Amino acid sequence: MRETTALQENRSKLPRLADFRVLVVPGLHGSGAEHWQSRWQRLYPSFERVEQDRWDTPDLPVWSQRLHEVLQRDVRPTLIVAHSFGCLTTVHRAAADAGLIAGALLVAPADPVKFGVADFVQAALPFPSIVVGSGDDPWMTAARAEHWASLWGSEFVYAGEVGHINAESGLGDWVEGQEVLGRLLARVASPVSASVSG
Repeated sequence: MRETTALQENRSKLPRLADFRVLVVPGLHGSGAEHWQSRWQRLYPSFERVEQDRWDTPDLPVWSQRLHEVLQRDVRPTLIVAHSFGCLTTVHRAAADAGLIAGALLVAPADPVKFGVADFVQAALPFPSIVVGSGDDPWMTAARAEHWASLWGSEFVYAGEVGHINAESGLGDWVEGQEVLGRLLARVASPVSASVSG
């Protein structure tokens, strides 16, 4: 797999990522150094991570409140890049107040039923979003991920059998994921460009 920045390679074909604030929202236990989220932060130094006080305690209201606090620190339109329980955090926050969120990439969402939070994340997202699911993800089957994508009003992308799409998946810089982020960027950029030029 190519270890490169797919968004930089396609820069001439894509809207400007710099027009957006990008927040990385990890799941349970955070994302270690070899997780694609951490690698993306090294590739794109402007990406910001939403830190939780207790990475070992996936508390939806607490994590959602932290995301809210981080969102309030900047007035730019924001793209969310979430993984696992971070996806549920993002949906919960958006259901309460989407605020400046312009779009969300929701990768390998944790199953809300397993965490007992299904009733709190049953909301259509008011912005473009893409859910990426894996055929052998132990936290959420591809069929369940597609079900939740439909409920959230998200496009669904099947990533193949790549586990939980985490460090153990051996994806490196996950170029394919960067390309999906580029697709999301293209979907949300037009209204931003219009408002800036208008």
